[in-house]
Amino acid sequence: MTAKLYRIIFPVADIEKAAAFYSQVLAEKGIRVSPGRHYFDIGGTILACYDPKSDGDAQTEWKFHENQYIYISVPDLQGVHNKMGNLGCQFLGEIEHMPWGETLFYANDPFGNPICFVDAKTVFTGN
Repeated sequence: MTAKLYRIIFPVADIEKAAAFYSQVLAEKGIRVSPGRHYFDIGGTILACYDPKSDGDAQTEWKFHENQYIYISVPDLQGVHNKMGNLGCQFLGEIEHMPWGETLFYANDPFGNPICFVDAKTVFTGN
């Protein structure tokens, strides 16, 4: 058996705002798959923005643990950081150079979801 991570769900309170935010950050429109879900294909893994209320689900409160970051590599780290500075992030950290060799920044999207962007040239996978 070969396991593969194929989807991560980010809970959001406004699907339109989430779709607009990630369309800007990722420079792609993504696709609306239901009234409360908007998918973005990031290298074969789907980032699913999920608004349970818009989807008509009974459970409308979803929260991530505050340190449960997802990591996305990008070819233009400074460009993504600049974009995010104008898009209403709850938190936007500075670009840092980590001891294991990655250059990255941490942020929380407008809904509080923790995310980290890493310079694609510095991605470290443990090898």
